Parts: sequence; C-alpha cells; structure tokens
Amino acid sequence: MSQQFDCDVVIIGGGCAGLTAGIYTGRGSLKTIILDKLQPGGQLATTHEVENYPGFPEVVTGPEIMERMVKQAERFGCEFRSAGVASIRAVATSGSLVAQAASEPLAATFVVGTDQGEFRCKAVIVASGADPKTLGVPGEDRLRGRGVSYCATCDGPFFRGKEVAVVGGGNTAVDEGLYVTAFAKRVTLIHRRDKLRCERIYEERALQNAKMAFRWDTIVTECVGDQVLEKLRLRNVKTGEESELKVDGCFVLIGTKPNTEFLRGLCELDELGFVKVTARKETSVPGVFAAGDCEDAAARQAVTAAGFGCMAALTARHYIDNLR
Repeated sequence: MSQQFDCDVVIIGGGCAGLTAGIYTGRGSLKTIILDKLQPGGQLATTHEVENYPGFPEVVTGPEIMERMVKQAERFGCEFRSAGVASIRAVATSGSLVAQAASEPLAATFVVGTDQGEFRCKAVIVASGADPKTLGVPGEDRLRGRGVSYCATCDGPFFRGKEVAVVGGGNTAVDEGLYVTAFAKRVTLIHRRDKLRCERIYEERALQNAKMAFRWDTIVTECVGDQVLEKLRLRNVKTGEESELKVDGCFVLIGTKPNTEFLRGLCELDELGFVKVTARKETSVPGVFAAGDCEDAAARQAVTAAGFGCMAALTARHYIDNLR
C-alpha cells in the first residue's frame, strides 16, 4: 500500500521566508500547509513603517506587505493552520526512524507534532524565525515600532537628525550604532558594563566617532512616551543612581534567539541555535530545509528572508521530484 500524506510540504512559520516558500511550493502544485503559532506575518507584521522592501517606492506598513503575501500564498492553494510546533520526526515507509545522518534522500514521512495534532508530509521547510532579546521593561512592548526597534539596518534612516540610543555592547550593537550615526544627530550607547564586548576594530571606530556618546554601567528601566518614544529611564548598576535620557529612538541590540528548540536532536544547529544549512538551504537531514532568520544570524532582512524562502522551496521541490 502506498504511503498517505496530509500534504506534500509543511512550512513552519508564516513570515517573509515561510510565505515566500509557500508561494513557490503552492505555485509548483505541491499541496502546502503553513503552520504558525500566531497569525501569519512574522516580525514584519509588527513593523510600523517599511521603506526598503523592493517594489514599494512609498513608505508602507509591515502589516500591509504581509497581508498581500498571505493573499498571494492563498491564491496558490496554501492552507494556513494556527499551531505551535513541538517536534519533527522522520519515519521511513517501514515505520522505523530515519537515520539523522542519512546521506541520500529516502522515501520518508515527516511527522510534525503540534499542539493541534500531527501533520504528515514529504518535506518540511523550517521558517520559524528568530526573536530579538528584549529588555523586559515597562513601555518597551507598547512602543515597539514607535521608537523602539530591534534592527538599526531596517529603521536607522527614519531617525535623521534625531537623538538615538543603542542598548548593548557586542559586535552587533556597536556596528549598527556606528551605522546609525550616518543619520542621527547623536547616538548614545548604553551598556551595563564598563567596557565594550565587541571586536577591537569596532571599539576603536566607536570611541573615535564624534557622534557617539556612552553611558557605562547603565541599564534601561523604562521606555517612556505617549504615542511615540520620548525618553528612557536609566539606572547605574554600580551606584544605583537613576537618570533620564531624552531620545527619539532606541535600538535594543542585545542578541537574537532563533526559534529552533523543536529541532534539537533532529538536525544540526550552531552554538547559538541557528540551523546549519547549505547554500541551497538543506539541513543535515534530507527532506528538511530551513530559511530566514532561523538560519541567518547576519542579515535579518525581510528581503533576504524572502529570497531564502524561495531557495528552500525550489530545493524542496527538487527533493520531492526525486522521490517520485
């Protein structure tokens, strides 16, 4: 008896990478189910203004872009299910587990376990994204996209001639802080230690940049503002002294956590939890692919996530065709 599947492809995540992958698999006549624990849209759906996504010369909102992508995926037959993924297991047609290090494509069933039941498929595209680490202080979530941002490359140009803060002291925080100095009037870097944790070349550039100021041994205790961010409340961790800093924008750059816990024990992850992939977005398990922020710790852009989703879908299609 031939193996039965709920669908050809399960895509985990409904952000730019997942939706683009769905557009390509659906258009390629593969029955596709897209799983997302919330509503499709990903991080871009929480972005107030976008001005660097190709094809939109005017400033557009993130939710508008994602709504169009959802409709496009639906037009090609993608089904959307609200479900949180807990696990993926690969089972051969014989019923036994597929070896993790299998070197050749096998006619395997992938069973995606969720809080809404199990989904069986021939291939899986993981586009589960990554969440920026947050400060966890009052006002932060409310003012997200209204002065509080987690991507200077995305939002830096919105703060031309403005006062901006960057929270963090690692490579990303210092590098992106330097990037923002090209637009902002001044960039104040807030770091909980008395020295930076970045590479020496970034440190030298930051300390020599006349538009950068520093608040050492300091943490943010509150983001303050009515409709938009107006100021930050700070506390010195050594003296306990409290102060305020008037800013128009605050970039929180203290790290990123990929949403890949459900992949542990299935495919290879790096030391930070990002999925290891080939240039064609193949993971260490044949039939499982990954795209977007869950495997890309560098760019973290909507347009790169979309491109990676396209590549994962094309590779998954080739994999399924070979199974046939």
